[in-house]
Amino acid sequence: MSATYIVTAGVREAVLPRALRTVMAKLALAGPCLLAIAGVAGCTWISFRFEQNLGSVGFLYLIFVVLAAVYGGFWQATIVSLAAVGCLDYFFNEPVLSLTVVRFSDFVELGAFELTALIISQLSNRARARELEAAAERRDTSRLYQIARRILLLNRPEIPGAELAELIREIFELRGVILFDAIQERIWRSGELPPACAERARDAHARGSDEFDAKAKSWYLALRLGAGPTGALALCGTAMSRLNAAALASLTAIALERARALEQHCRAEAARQAEQLRTAVLDALAHKIKTPLTIIRTAGSGLRIAGELSELQRELASLIDQEARKLTDLASRLVGAPGLDFEDFKPQPEPLLFSRLIKAAIQELELEEDRGRFRVVTPLSEPPVFADRALILTALAQLVDNALTYSSAGTTIDIGIVVCEATVALKVRSQGLVVSPEDRDRIFERFYRARDARDRPGTGLGLSIVKTIAADQHGSVWAEGEPDYGTVFSFSLPIVPSGVFHEQ
Repeated sequence: MSATYIVTAGVREAVLPRALRTVMAKLALAGPCLLAIAGVAGCTWISFRFEQNLGSVGFLYLIFVVLAAVYGGFWQATIVSLAAVGCLDYFFNEPVLSLTVVRFSDFVELGAFELTALIISQLSNRARARELEAAAERRDTSRLYQIARRILLLNRPEIPGAELAELIREIFELRGVILFDAIQERIWRSGELPPACAERARDAHARGSDEFDAKAKSWYLALRLGAGPTGALALCGTAMSRLNAAALASLTAIALERARALEQHCRAEAARQAEQLRTAVLDALAHKIKTPLTIIRTAGSGLRIAGELSELQRELASLIDQEARKLTDLASRLVGAPGLDFEDFKPQPEPLLFSRLIKAAIQELELEEDRGRFRVVTPLSEPPVFADRALILTALAQLVDNALTYSSAGTTIDIGIVVCEATVALKVRSQGLVVSPEDRDRIFERFYRARDARDRPGTGLGLSIVKTIAADQHGSVWAEGEPDYGTVFSFSLPIVPSGVFHEQ
């Protein structure tokens, strides 16, 4: 639009009175009728002067009736039809220059003109409506493309709910928008909204279906992604088609899910980098700890052979050596635990019996009184499992050590083997500390320690190593608390198919 047109329009609005502007607007609406009547008048003058017959002039009048019906509608075409019938009667029907409009031919002519006007106006209105619908479809399709492009630019690691609602309202020129995310139980609003709009959006999510309110010109759409609805979208002040509304809802659902995936990816990447840094630090510390521990153990052994020691001195030297061995074992676990997560780590599986492995893990305990606390019950027929011997021994040794650490002193620790259809589960049941339901999954996280266990010795690494080994061997590990008694740790592995096992 040029600046000259804007100035001219502004002057016209200021100079012309309101009544005159109203008359001009009505004349503009009645333009097709006036032009058609002028055409009938001109055609009448020319035809009368050149003495044309009734049939020829009637066909010429029909052209103006059709034009009035196409561009002005049925009622304007009716006025033109009446003018045409009057001209035919006055100028071309006998007696000429006499208006009677009582003959049957006059009503036939009027009926023909009216029928033509009705049919043409209906076809014209239908074609115009289809043209408007097609234009609206093209406009909405272009807007959908715009919003899809804008959504791709939203790469922030948080849910852009408010920005997305404002973007939809701006691009589609809506009165108001409500976006409801059922996963996070959050709702975002933009623009002017009718009463109870948010409640109707929640209802659309609960029903999982779409609804159009023709009176309020509002869509209430369920956001679907996968099996069930994940939210809802309310579009106020629009009469877009169901297809375009559903497409917009799908784009919105994809945008929310994309933001959630991006957020999870950022968190996972941050956790991975933190884990790599933590692993590197622990590996370095473990290697550095091993050297002074070796010196401590050597010095402790040297004290016992250096000369005569009293009973107390021998006991202290033995205690130094015992605790140094524990620290050395802990350092070895710290060094070996990160390697379980590496892709190039390759276990060496073989058929094994749980009963033999657990007895071997118990026999590695230094103190006889610790070994005497375990009671192992094995089934009459025990199928083998397929796993790496060294890894499973490490996991079982950790479960044995865990049971000794967190059970009540002097109590019996029961170990049983349960055979299922496709797995064998080893269960370690101890009296004492009861793991709470909220800690049953988290105690297998690296460095996590349950609240009731923080006053006991430990690093929070052991159970995470057990879980990593179980997952690597296609098994599982879980904990169950027994109120007023203690905790049961279960470690299961798949059974070896028959014919594979050979005695180890």
